[in-house]
Amino acid sequence: MTAPTTENTIPTTAAGSEKSAAEPSADAASAASGGPAEWKQTACILCESNCGIEVRLGDKIGSSRTFERIRGDKAHPGSKGYTCEKALRLDHYQNGGRRLTSPLRRRADGTFEEIDWDTAIREVAAGFQKVAAAHGGESIFYYGGGGQGNHLGGAYSGATLRALGAKYRASALSQEKTGEFWVNGKMMGAAVRADFENCEVALFVGKNPYQSHGFPHARTTLKEIANDPNRAIIVIDPRKSETADLADFHLQIKPGTDAWCLAALGAIVVQENLVAHTWVTEHTAGYGELAPTLLAIDVPAFAKRCDVPEELLRTVARRIAKAASVAVFEDLGIQMAPHSTLNSYLEKLIWVLTGNFGKPGAGYSPSSLVSIVRNDGGAGRSSDGSKREKVSPVVGARIISGLIPCNVIAEEILTDHPARYRAMLVESGNPAHSLADSQKMREALSSLEHLVVIDVAMTETARLANYVLPASSQYEKWEATFFNFEFPKNVFHLRAPIVDPLPNTLPEPEIHARIVEALGVLTDEHYAPLRAAALEGRAAFAAAFFAASAENPMLGAMGPIVLYRTLGPTLPNGAASAAILWGASHRAALNYPESVRRAGFTGEGLEVGEKLFDAILSSRSGVVFSVDEYEDSWRRIKTEDGRINLVIPELIAMISELTADVGEPSTTEFPYVLSAGERRSFTANTIFRDNSWRKKDSDGALRVSEHDAAAVGLVNGGQARVTTSRGSVIATVEISERMRAGHISLPNGFGVGTSDDVTGVAPNELTDTQHRDPIAGTPFHKHVSARLEPVSA
Repeated sequence: MTAPTTENTIPTTAAGSEKSAAEPSADAASAASGGPAEWKQTACILCESNCGIEVRLGDKIGSSRTFERIRGDKAHPGSKGYTCEKALRLDHYQNGGRRLTSPLRRRADGTFEEIDWDTAIREVAAGFQKVAAAHGGESIFYYGGGGQGNHLGGAYSGATLRALGAKYRASALSQEKTGEFWVNGKMMGAAVRADFENCEVALFVGKNPYQSHGFPHARTTLKEIANDPNRAIIVIDPRKSETADLADFHLQIKPGTDAWCLAALGAIVVQENLVAHTWVTEHTAGYGELAPTLLAIDVPAFAKRCDVPEELLRTVARRIAKAASVAVFEDLGIQMAPHSTLNSYLEKLIWVLTGNFGKPGAGYSPSSLVSIVRNDGGAGRSSDGSKREKVSPVVGARIISGLIPCNVIAEEILTDHPARYRAMLVESGNPAHSLADSQKMREALSSLEHLVVIDVAMTETARLANYVLPASSQYEKWEATFFNFEFPKNVFHLRAPIVDPLPNTLPEPEIHARIVEALGVLTDEHYAPLRAAALEGRAAFAAAFFAASAENPMLGAMGPIVLYRTLGPTLPNGAASAAILWGASHRAALNYPESVRRAGFTGEGLEVGEKLFDAILSSRSGVVFSVDEYEDSWRRIKTEDGRINLVIPELIAMISELTADVGEPSTTEFPYVLSAGERRSFTANTIFRDNSWRKKDSDGALRVSEHDAAAVGLVNGGQARVTTSRGSVIATVEISERMRAGHISLPNGFGVGTSDDVTGVAPNELTDTQHRDPIAGTPFHKHVSARLEPVSA
């Protein structure tokens, strides 16, 4: 079945009544003098794919900030002109109103007053210093570091935290991906992605790439696979998603039973002798220890538990095993559900046991310019060099990839424990809305001694802060994303500003630099020699920087700010924020020498990194920074013997526990399963503060099956009350044939705005921090027990 196509350009209009008083941009001035408006290269910021786009600004002085037209950028080496419909309405982000245009300080009565930047920075720094002096820097907590496309500014936060002595942090990744990171660390010690462009079979587990994307030109690739009789798409999802429409096999499981489904598939592979034995012997370790657990699984019982016909499970397992290549993508559907970390392990066993890694159309380990993930299995090192597990100071939750689980943040604050968090810096994040149990999170944030928020808009979290610092938007400053996972050609895109920043806003690197300087950690005395060296050229600067860092390790610890203040001013076109990429370019050249050279960056010593940095600075549409070969993936496996480790004792024990839980769960007072935060055509987390951007589903409807609507007495377009253990909301009803009986869903991105202008339901008013994975602490947003009732008109 072929999915609908998407237009590649649309006209847009300003989405809000609050307009900027900024000076006209160069493009607008040119247009006013009679010249044509220019297309500006940038990128979409709404999902991890960050497709390259081109924006044509308004051609009149008064509309010079308006994104008049948007289209895919054909020169972008990753997306190559592809984009979905969401990117075409980005004017509603840039010009949607409700922007912050001055630092704000909370008054005693809870209202805010505007203050100047010098006052704000001085008081923000003093507040953190007071907390650190009384309770230690460890009591200062950091959340955020960038959304889907603004990672560059967040890269400077590490210097601020080191200056404060802070050591604990979290981000959206630690309520989504840390279970998978932990499994990757245990099995491979490396990140893993998959090659859908060349695979014979594509398997999506809790993933709907038609809406959530996740790999380049996802919809085009899905259609190509669907239209090829020699290829197949397999979807495991309780909902009949848009990707399932294209699938050859849809395993429409009962919500929350992914583990039984995946374990059954792995068991069939072993029990029917579908294992790629020669490959497994050569490339893995532990099969002999794992196999008895899978051999012991009662496949018919597991099939019944997940409500998928046994024969369909066997057909799918056989199709996977006979394929020349299989690419697998797991996502939030299993990562925010029961057994989430176990699910990540089970899906990987399926493609490892069938030999699908390190070859075209299968799994691979990508290079990275800046790695945002530590694939260490959650382990650190003690003073004697032995491995130890890092945990949070109060709850004792595992710290995976350097991140505290989001579901324990409130517990780490709302306690009388002496090691509790007492201050918090939130940057480009909205935990009061985006994390589980908003009521509890608001209570925790409000109890802090010092809460500072850096953001573009007055978010739900900002309203609780002591100080709010206004950042320039993603299209008003130099930006980049570190979601760089392509293979064999990996792409990095440094984006130049395409409109002038609103007056009195600052890019995050400048904010961090001012805070660090207000703390007295860095002064002009530290900068002066390096500034002089930078004026002589980057070779002289490199020698001076490395020598200074060796002599004074503090300068190395403050490296991002030092680079920003010294090398930054010498970079072309005001690209000071890109200074941190100088070091990243040299690290990439050192870590992936052959891959970087294959991308065309050659020379001796530092010359390779310098050429790469120059290319990143000069390319407006992005640059291929590495070209991999399939053997490179094996070199990136960091296990002791270089093999994929099949044995994770904790998770093998959990597989055995599934056998004792094959009965049908009893019905409770909450008989429905709510997916809180479904991705739809016009949802994008909370980055859009202007509800008019949505062309459809403007209220964020509650989707229910025809069966459940009839049973409860709901009508299409009517209202229903959804109640969970944590809250109750009223939502507009959409009766959908895509939902299976017992399964209901609410979209993400709704319930934001001002107190008198909120559309739709904030889903985390219904979720519970206690409902979380026992290993990674990730929440069960996709499996919330709920009750459903009609609401009279």
